[in-house]
Amino acid sequence: MLILTRKTNEKIKIGNEITISIIEIHGDQVKIGVDAPKEVKVFREEVYQAIQDENRLAANTDKNVLNALFSK
Repeated sequence: MLILTRKTNEKIKIGNEITISIIEIHGDQVKIGVDAPKEVKVFREEVYQAIQDENRLAANTDKNVLNALFSK
């Protein structure tokens, strides 16, 4: 993991097309902006985890339905 220190209005570049901007620091919260191409999906980690959990559940459900259909 790369750890960087930034101040308000400073930026971090990721490759050629992604820029992370430090918008505001207030107490223990940091407001950031992400400028990335539309095809790059950007999620908060907890939202990403929820999506992954739902995808796993859907895949297992599909597998169970197929097993029930073809095991007869």
